[in-house]
Amino acid sequence: MAEFKIPASEQDSRLDRAIRRRYPHIKQVQIEKSLRSGLMRLDGQKAKANSRCVAGQILILPDWLAKPSADDASPAPKQIPAHKRAADKAYLEKLIIVETKNWMALNKPAGLAVQGGTSTGKHIDGLLQSAYGDGVRPKLVHRLDKDTSGVLLIAKNDQTARQLASDFQSHRMDKSYLALVLGQLPPLGDIKVPLSKSGPMGKEKMSPDYEEGQFAHTIFKTLNRSGGKMSLVALKPLTGRTHQLRVHMLTANTPILGDGKYAGAEAHPGPDFARQLHLHAQFLRMPDGRLIEAPLPSHLSASIAYLDMAADIPDTIPNFEEA
Repeated sequence: MAEFKIPASEQDSRLDRAIRRRYPHIKQVQIEKSLRSGLMRLDGQKAKANSRCVAGQILILPDWLAKPSADDASPAPKQIPAHKRAADKAYLEKLIIVETKNWMALNKPAGLAVQGGTSTGKHIDGLLQSAYGDGVRPKLVHRLDKDTSGVLLIAKNDQTARQLASDFQSHRMDKSYLALVLGQLPPLGDIKVPLSKSGPMGKEKMSPDYEEGQFAHTIFKTLNRSGGKMSLVALKPLTGRTHQLRVHMLTANTPILGDGKYAGAEAHPGPDFARQLHLHAQFLRMPDGRLIEAPLPSHLSASIAYLDMAADIPDTIPNFEEA
């Protein structure tokens, strides 16, 4: 039997995608069938294709499946033209907020996916592979939703990837998001609503699930209100579930402005506001105290200015214990 230890760079990745990156010759249908039948097992247990990986888990699979035969071996990967490599690297460099010898922090734009998917073309992981494919490719250590902008930390080597992934898992990283929501929240509060996936693969949504959902905890601070119709809020996720902030705001009856996926037409109140998600990963404080700030995207800045709330944009991680 072959063993594949889930690396830190695959923390919170879908299991099927991690498998395909490690074993590109295995087809998606083989992965799903092998997981269902127990031919592939994760830490000795059956797992699903959309299960989220945890660094250090062990995937067991038969040797014959791990090693491609002459018939089913994948073709050699296409060579990326030099001009595309250069263009992708230049694009990434424009996103860099802070860079050290071991890591870099990007200000990820809204609408740019972090990893590839069924209908995803351009994404951060692919850009990194293109720009740095000839050397040690920088690695993702955490994720942001495609529609969410803000601080995204990238490790430049395996050792740093493992350390940063551990820092995220152990909550040694302090994060703060800025959002415009529809409606009003109390000055301070927290939301503890467990979440689970629902819907067909490729169109999954997260839903409250008090029976089988994963524990999810968010604290918030209201920074300003606009006539009872909208609020500027700081959000701090104490857990890292998919779409956690979006669903938690929805359960509080204050959906995030522009979040049509979860709030439908209600999320788009009129032409004065861009039809984009108004959620931004504004701050990340590292274990050594270093504070990284991502400048706000233009659509969020414009909406805040329209509501005359620019003076309420925090310049550091807010104190979530004092109103």
